[in-house]
Amino acid sequence: MKAYTTEQVAQMLQLSKNTVYELINRGEIVAKKIGKVYRIPAISLLFLFTGMDEDIYKAQMEDERNIKKVEKVIRDVRKEIWAKSKFF
Repeated sequence: MKAYTTEQVAQMLQLSKNTVYELINRGEIVAKKIGKVYRIPAISLLFLFTGMDEDIYKAQMEDERNIKKVEKVIRDVRKEIWAKSKFF
């Protein structure tokens, strides 16, 4: 998968780097923060012009909100199985 830096996207779109950061913060460009830097998948730029990016961004935010709940359920089930196991 091809991904770009904020600098590369700014150059491609003929925008300032700060504008690219603003677009990321508003959810108009979907980006993944890795450590301290953003990487912007090429597909995100295609969605920028089709209007689909907002839906994908909202779905991603919903997934991120729910992941802790899912992880807790998995932990609870594992504890329950562990407690019932006669092999340990």
